[in-house]
Amino acid sequence: MRRFGYVGPPHVPLRDRLVAPFPVPGTRVWRVLGLSPAWAGRLARRSPWGGPLLVTLLAAWLRFRQLGSPRAVVFDETYYAKDAWSLLRFGYEGTWPDGEVADPQILAPSPVVPLSGDGAFVAHPPTGKWVIAAGEWMFGLDPFGWRFMTALLGTLSVLMLCRIGRRLFRSTLLGCLAGTLMAVDGLHLVMSRTALLDLVVMFFVLAAFGCLLLDRDHARARLAAALPTDGHGRALPDGRTADTAGTSVRPWRLAAGVCLGLAASTKWNGLYFLVAFVLLSLLWDVGSRRVAGARHPWRAVLRKDACRSVLSLVPVALLTYLAAWTGWFLSDRGYGRHWADGRGGTWSWIPAPLRSLWHYEAAVYRFNVGLHSPHTYESNPWSWLPLGRPVLFHYESPEGGTGGCRTTADCSETVLALGTPLLWWTACAALVYLLYRWALRRDWRAGAVLCAVGAGYLPWFLYQDRTIFSFYAVVFVPYVCLAVAMALGALLGPPGTDAARRTWRPVAVGTIVLLIVWNFVWFLSLYTGQTIPYADWRARMWLDTWV
Repeated sequence: MRRFGYVGPPHVPLRDRLVAPFPVPGTRVWRVLGLSPAWAGRLARRSPWGGPLLVTLLAAWLRFRQLGSPRAVVFDETYYAKDAWSLLRFGYEGTWPDGEVADPQILAPSPVVPLSGDGAFVAHPPTGKWVIAAGEWMFGLDPFGWRFMTALLGTLSVLMLCRIGRRLFRSTLLGCLAGTLMAVDGLHLVMSRTALLDLVVMFFVLAAFGCLLLDRDHARARLAAALPTDGHGRALPDGRTADTAGTSVRPWRLAAGVCLGLAASTKWNGLYFLVAFVLLSLLWDVGSRRVAGARHPWRAVLRKDACRSVLSLVPVALLTYLAAWTGWFLSDRGYGRHWADGRGGTWSWIPAPLRSLWHYEAAVYRFNVGLHSPHTYESNPWSWLPLGRPVLFHYESPEGGTGGCRTTADCSETVLALGTPLLWWTACAALVYLLYRWALRRDWRAGAVLCAVGAGYLPWFLYQDRTIFSFYAVVFVPYVCLAVAMALGALLGPPGTDAARRTWRPVAVGTIVLLIVWNFVWFLSLYTGQTIPYADWRARMWLDTWV
């Protein structure tokens, strides 16, 4: 019997064990809402896309509503918004005056752009800034313009997560639940409304994760089709076929390589996902051959899959990374562009532009690992999941009766990069449950989610002495939401649950989801820079470390 997204035990047909079919949409939920059987059937058939699109509309409204507010250069927008504008002008990052000089000028009613063509040393590759630049190209050097693309990617990532969750769990309900949880996560919302690079990394990594899921299903379907069948057309395990079946070109794996290259060429922490996803895809190949009856699944994967898997991901990602530097390669004044010109040495056989880029990137690496400047809102990775120290992106304190403050007392206007507390605290328990599912029940879905969380989270423990911030956690927010959705799905129980449990389980799950949504609404003013009385702001500071 199929339990919550789990296909087993062995009496399940082999083809279904290799590629679990999507369930036929039911009409019971729609009939409960009073719809006729005909309309219920139509909505049920459209729910695989209709539900995700409704969740995406909610996410879009939250992310684009008053996107240009606050009209200020928020936190590290002072670097990335201006670098993006420079890329539009020159194809590389030029030199700006310091923020105290440049920020007021570009926000003035008649903006002044004090930009020099002299190449500037920057700490991150250009892809994320090119993404931000697309919004500036459409809407100008303005807060709405430089935030537009991150808001768009944040919205699209909710749609992707709904569809990814549906494919992962074989449940439209759980997919939409995961997307809804991310739509109402405060950290994801703030990062979607701010022109920083981390949400761009999150988007490309999530796209790569989705591509690999599609590749997994397609590859297993091809393997199932190659197996012999019995008289009823049922696939039979066959050791020889499972050991020797080759793999053709896998376009979804190539697409994943491009996405991972785009992630790494936005910020280098994308490289950790490249390593993790290469290993994950190989383990999936081993699992598929084992289910198909391979006598030596590891040997078969090393012979038939490993080379193509690595070549589909690593070289493609590397070429994508280099392509992101095209503007710098074509320039004459980009920082360090001609460092290697005329230099000999052991590596002189490598083209000078590549050696110049290597020298530049080595300097960037030394800068990043040596960044130890104290910051008020820096935090240790241990505190990220329980939300120990959020980052204050923007704060103003309008006096009573001024600046939108409608009370006689002072007010607060805040943009706080804080995850929705009840969601993240629930996620701590959900991740423990996934560890159990993966370690003791060998649930591949739990392993996939944990792999992505680990790739986005664990590497930061290597840099605990470096200046780092909790908003870096946005890169694994989608997988936190998948973990909570999977745990709530387990709490909901399989379709065959007895009548008594069918009553309290949905109530428990619905209560948890409603509490998370309420919690998000309670903190919404802190995420979007709304002006509220100081007493209301103080009431939302649940922990002293949030102040």
